[in-house]
Amino acid sequence: MWAEIQSMQTTYRQIVQGERPWNALGDFLNYWYCYAVERRSELVQEAIEQSAEADPEHHQWAAFCAAAVEFLCLQADITVPDWVHAPAYNLSDPWFTGLGARKPHVQARLKQEAPEPFARRNVYCSPRVFANKFEVAAQVASRQTA
Repeated sequence: MWAEIQSMQTTYRQIVQGERPWNALGDFLNYWYCYAVERRSELVQEAIEQSAEADPEHHQWAAFCAAAVEFLCLQADITVPDWVHAPAYNLSDPWFTGLGARKPHVQARLKQEAPEPFARRNVYCSPRVFANKFEVAAQVASRQTA
C-alpha cells in the first residue's frame, strides 16, 4: 500500500527501521518529481527525527537527507525549511557515497563535484544524484519522435 505522502521525515524513519536507503529515497523522489509536485513544501516541512544515540551510518543518512532537502528546495525555488540548518546534520568526517566512492580518485572527483548543500555537511556525492527520471524519460521520448 502506498503512503498518502512520502515525506523526508517518513523516508528517514524508514532508513532507520532497516529499509535500503536508496529505496526509501527513491520513493521520496517519486513523490517529489511526480506524485505530489504541488505538495513539495509539505514533503519537507517536518524535521527528520535523529535520535541522540544514532549510529554513525544513520547520522550519515540524516546529513544526506538534510542536504537533499536543501538541494531540492533550491532547485525548485521553494523556501528551505529551517530545520535543515541545524548543526546536528553536519558530519565531522567526510562521507563519500556512490559507485567507486572508496577509491581515492573518485573521492577527489566527488569533492570537486558534490553540490554545495552536501559538501557543506561533509557529504560527497555526484551532482547527478537526483537526476529526475521523469524529465529524462520525456527528453528521450521527444528525441525518438523527432
